[in-house]
This record gives sequence, C-alpha cells and structure tokens, in this order.
Amino acid sequence: MNPIKKLFDNIHPYVEEGGKFHAFRSLVDGFETFAFVPNTTSRVGSVNIHDAIDSKRIMSFVVIALLPALLFGMFNVGYQNALACGGDMTDYVGMFLYGLLAVLPKIIVSYVVGLGIEFVVAQWKNEEIQEGYLVSGIIIPMIVPVTCPLWMLAVAVAFSVILAKEIFGGTGMNIFNPALIARAFLFFSYPTAMTGDATVWVAQDTIFGLGYKATDAYTAATPLGEAAVAGFQGFTPETIQDAVIGLVPGCIGETSVIAIALGGLLLLYTGIASWKIMLSVFVGGAATGYLMQALGLTEIQWYEQLVLGGFAFGAVFMATDPVTSCRTECGKYVYGLLIGFIAVLVRVLNPGYPEGMMLAILLLNLFASLIDYCFVQSNINMRAKRVSKK
Repeated sequence: MNPIKKLFDNIHPYVEEGGKFHAFRSLVDGFETFAFVPNTTSRVGSVNIHDAIDSKRIMSFVVIALLPALLFGMFNVGYQNALACGGDMTDYVGMFLYGLLAVLPKIIVSYVVGLGIEFVVAQWKNEEIQEGYLVSGIIIPMIVPVTCPLWMLAVAVAFSVILAKEIFGGTGMNIFNPALIARAFLFFSYPTAMTGDATVWVAQDTIFGLGYKATDAYTAATPLGEAAVAGFQGFTPETIQDAVIGLVPGCIGETSVIAIALGGLLLLYTGIASWKIMLSVFVGGAATGYLMQALGLTEIQWYEQLVLGGFAFGAVFMATDPVTSCRTECGKYVYGLLIGFIAVLVRVLNPGYPEGMMLAILLLNLFASLIDYCFVQSNINMRAKRVSKK
C-alpha cells in the first residue's frame, strides 16, 4: 500500500466524528483529496458523471498554467531592482533569486490566510474543504505590486474570501472573481500602494544580501501610467518589445505576454478555459482600441492595448473563470466582447485610472447571469414558436 495512503487511513479514526482530533477533520480531508482522487460517490439519486478529473485536479492544471507568468514575474522583480539601482544586469540567477525571495512571502501569506479561513468555515459548516482557493491563492499575489505590504495583502485576502466567496456559499456560488475583489479592495482602500507614479512598482531593498538598495527613492511608472501623462506621443518599438517579453514595471505576474500565452495554451489544450471568451476579449479590446485611436482620443495603437498592463492576464486567467463568467455558448462571445470594450474604454477616457481590466471583468461578472438568461429565454421563445406552428 502507498505509505502516504496508509498514513491517511491511520489518521482517519482520530478525525472522524467522535475522534480525539475531530476539529481537524476538514484539514485532513482537504490534504487527502488533494493527494488522491476520492473513491466516494454521490449519495443523491440524480444522474452524475464520475471522472478522475475532479475540481481539485482542474484547479491544479490552472496553477500549473500560471507558473510561467509567476516565474518570469519573479525574474522581472529582480530585473527592475537591478535596473533601478544600477546593478549587474547580467546576473540573471541573482535577479531570479531576489524576485523569488520577494514574492514567496506574499504567496505564503495568501495561502495561509485564505486556506485558514476556508478550513475554519468548512469545519464550522461540517463540509469538505472547497478547492477554489487553490487558484485564487496564487493569482492574488500575482496581481499586486511587489512592494505591497504583507499585512495589507492579508487583509485583502480575508476580505475577499469572506465577503466575495463564503458569504455567497463558497466555491461555485460566488458572483464575483475573488482575486479581483481582493485587488479592488486594495486599490480603493490603499490607492497609493497600488498604482501611480510612485515607488510601488520596484523593490528597492536588499533581501538576504541579494539585490540592490536604492540610494534615493526611485520612481517608475508602468507603460500605461506613462501614457496617461499629458503630452504623451506614443510608445517606442523597444517599449512594446519589452512589454511582450515582460521587462517592464507592473504587477508581479501581469507583465510577460509570452509567459501568459504559454499558460493560456495549456488551458485551451486541456479544455479548462473557454476559447470563445478568451478570443472575444481580445477582439473587443482590439476593435475598441482601433476606434479610440481613429477618433483621436488616444495615441496608443490597438495592438498596444492588448500587450500592455493586465489586459492579457485578465483575458486568459480571470475573464475565463468558469464560475463567474457566462455559461451559454453565445453568451460567452458577448461577455468577452464587452470586457474588452469596457477595459479599453476606461483606459482611454479615465486618465486617473490607466488600467481598466479589473473594473471591466468585475462589471461583467455582475451581468453574466443576465446575459445567460437572455440567451436561454430567447432559445425557449424560438422553440415555443416552432411548436405552436405545428
């Protein structure tokens, strides 16, 4: 017998109802179902399809898809630090290790706080631990600046898990994307720590002897932040190239379009993410960007809108969230098109908020059910008409 499986079998009597450590039942169950596919079946009489690929396995695939963007984001953290402080730009290993040490505490805090709340709620409700936070726990640190304080991140995670997820009933019942709610909470509660032409985008202290310490406060704006400044005349080809590669200031996991694309391809190959939503977001953003530039409202080209800021990350990893997005096939097209349209519209028309992807996705999360309802009701009406003609 597998020694790990044997270990769980030996622990079961202690954590079951009446056991000495019954308070830890949900914790043990969560780790066991993560390590092994459960052999239990549904107890209700409805028809169910049983498959080895359960929700936890799907979430694991999403986490794997996020790794390229996360790993490159760690490197970019070290790269921006060396660039700001005049360090050795050829020490690639040192840059990555510095970024790893800067980002890892944020991932640990996110999972400890988020999963801790999940464990408490599961035990209190006498339910198994829900797996949705496996993805949210890694996305949240990826969509904040590297300088975001750990206490601030912990408060945002608690707010998100409790008020954007558990209060609605947990995984599968939430209306809004929990990761985006955490980011929105930080943005509106602590705006100076989340955006602007400030020191938020570049780490400026050494970590265990790695990295460099800036002698003076170093300010750096994201490309979209630069575009919001009066007198902006457009980006250079070098800036767009760096944005595609990921060597620009920005949130930890949002900078590299190439790394995001690798994760997106895995999600599409496994069928986890909807290509209809993903494609529609880019089409909607491109069309709106072209229109805004043609009307003279912005100097940013349509293709630049797609590679700058969090547009690509939002389109691939957050707009496609199966819980908060549209379920109907036609609704997915409308949902994605509107996200792309609103994201670029906010960028162009609101210079105080150069990044519009977060607000666009949250707004369409609110209307996803309505979009689905309209298409379902339209289909019902058409079928009713066909039947009445017979």
